[in-house]
Amino acid sequence: MSKESILQIFSEKYKNKYRVYPDSLKEGKNSFFFMVRNDKSKYLIIVGNSDISGKFEGEFLGKLTLNKKTLSVKMAYLNHRNLSLLQEIFPYLYPSPAGLKKSFGTGDRLGIATPAHIQAFKDKDIFPVLAQQSARENARTGRTWQQVLDEAIWGCFETGYEGKFGADADHVKKIEDLSKAVDCGYTMFTIDPSDFVKDDIQQLSEREKDEIYNRISEKDKLEKLYLDKTYTVGGKKFHFDARSLRDIVITYFKALQHVVKCYGFLKDYKKGGFDFEISIDETSFATSPLAHIFITEELHRRGVNFQNLALRFIGDWQKGIDYIGNVDEFAGELSYHAIIAKNFGPYKLSLHSGSDKFSVYPTFAEKTQDLFHIKTAGTSWLEAVRVIAEKDPYLYRQIHHFALGNFEKDRASYHVTTDLSRIPEVDRLPDDELKGLLDQPDSRQLIHITYGSILTAKDKKGNFLFRNQIYKALFKYEDDHYKNVSSHIKKHLNLLA
Repeated sequence: MSKESILQIFSEKYKNKYRVYPDSLKEGKNSFFFMVRNDKSKYLIIVGNSDISGKFEGEFLGKLTLNKKTLSVKMAYLNHRNLSLLQEIFPYLYPSPAGLKKSFGTGDRLGIATPAHIQAFKDKDIFPVLAQQSARENARTGRTWQQVLDEAIWGCFETGYEGKFGADADHVKKIEDLSKAVDCGYTMFTIDPSDFVKDDIQQLSEREKDEIYNRISEKDKLEKLYLDKTYTVGGKKFHFDARSLRDIVITYFKALQHVVKCYGFLKDYKKGGFDFEISIDETSFATSPLAHIFITEELHRRGVNFQNLALRFIGDWQKGIDYIGNVDEFAGELSYHAIIAKNFGPYKLSLHSGSDKFSVYPTFAEKTQDLFHIKTAGTSWLEAVRVIAEKDPYLYRQIHHFALGNFEKDRASYHVTTDLSRIPEVDRLPDDELKGLLDQPDSRQLIHITYGSILTAKDKKGNFLFRNQIYKALFKYEDDHYKNVSSHIKKHLNLLA
């Protein structure tokens, strides 16, 4: 029996109840599997072998007759148990490491954008990391590592995607979170040691720096390794003198110790290969080429096998808007970092806060010679809100007012220069101009930064103020949502080609 016949006969019988996602149709274990939706939710349909479908949690819908053969029909829920069973039948639904392939992460704060992300990657030679959320994002949205990964994989199945993809437990600070992410099946781990970086070094006196430096247990060993050593990178010499070595060691030594600890845990606990990324981008100052050399040399000396390194590059990398700074100066500095990454590795340079940094993408791809990883997250959320602004103006106005009231609280953990006074009064704008607010930097950052408060806010009775309405609207206008997100992510990817 053909796949087309199965879809045809199912659609004819249940045309008033379910709409089929035809690309999801797969055959395995003498059964057919595909996804459908009604006016409220999505489900997995299993047609065929009742011994197979009986293992899945759901409801028996009835039987279909095809070529005089009777087949059982099961409607299964999109839960973790059923996904695990599906993965056993279709192993390509397990995530895998990217290694040194150029890669791009598509964070999804709502858990419903993966089909749109996959559309954007079509015909692109870039490894997709389709499950990517940070510990901070999960805390703010109330999601778990498992939910993030499961929702991304269901999105893969919906589209019929059989290619490789990654799953990134992003900006992890605690071993406990690493353990949970490993148990869920993640294949990439981004360590954020920012709590251990000495970010205030520029405010310390020389005496204070010396006192801190002299307390570092490995000071003498580090001086034997690096003091008075010169590295030539791109025709320029980078030299460790006493002052520069001291300042770099003070800044990063404890952070590197934490990274080594995290890597040691993963190496012992994670079965199979994985991608390891170190994030030192959340500092108030740019990472110098000399500091980059020190970090890389120390990681290798301590046995850390890493694939990605996120530096703090020069310029201003604010959330949800384009790069602020001189692109030529950025390109010049990036050239040194790219040479270090290639010659001291190779490993990929990772660009965080990568959403909408359109002006630097061509340069980033060119200078790194495709040894790159880029992360986006909030930009897909913003495109979802754009759909709400266009299709449900009343809901958007409510969200906008709520965001204004929570902005000062929520901006605390972000570096932004948002000026709320530059945002037009939302109630004075006609409905058809609301979506344009998502093109303006200040109003764009307003919605970007307050996502956690918007998604978790409840009334006095404990009911969500916006969350359910947001999901309901995006479910209703799913085609528009997918089109918006896919087009926007594709704009990113095209500039990296």
